[in-house]
Amino acid sequence: MREDTFVALLLVFVPLSLLSVGGGPSILAGLQNAVAARGWMSQRDFLDLFAIARAAPGPGVLLATLVGWKVAGIPGAIVASLALFVPSSLLYYAVARHWNAHRGKLWHSALERGLAPVAAALILAGSLVILRASGTNYGLWAIAAASTATLLWRPRLNPLWVLAAGGIAAMLFG
Repeated sequence: MREDTFVALLLVFVPLSLLSVGGGPSILAGLQNAVAARGWMSQRDFLDLFAIARAAPGPGVLLATLVGWKVAGIPGAIVASLALFVPSSLLYYAVARHWNAHRGKLWHSALERGLAPVAAALILAGSLVILRASGTNYGLWAIAAASTATLLWRPRLNPLWVLAAGGIAAMLFG
């Protein structure tokens, strides 16, 4: 049983590692779907782990470590972390060694332009997963929409100000 759990963690996190274009937030929707499909935890537990991962110092993908821990303890945390970090790191290393040698080529520019909307869509999907999990509190949806619009309208604005304003709005109206 324990071995099957580790294999399941590998089967979830290795593909997510290779899809993590845009960083940790880009795999949030896939991770939540995998957790729900496998019945590893409740939606509330997932949200609690998400909140802990966001509040803790370090990368946001610490959520993977927490999911692994929740599923199979410390060994599960290690397996999930390695399964998420190692494949993408090896791929990045292999690509980075040759990437600049092809700068200026048509396919290189097309790939860079094409990956930006993919990363944005994956991050948006993760955001929608968290918003849907918050229930039907449309005040929170409105705060998220206003924060997104503000950052799109004023891209040079420090996002910490938007985060602070959103937090205050959520306390007052959420």
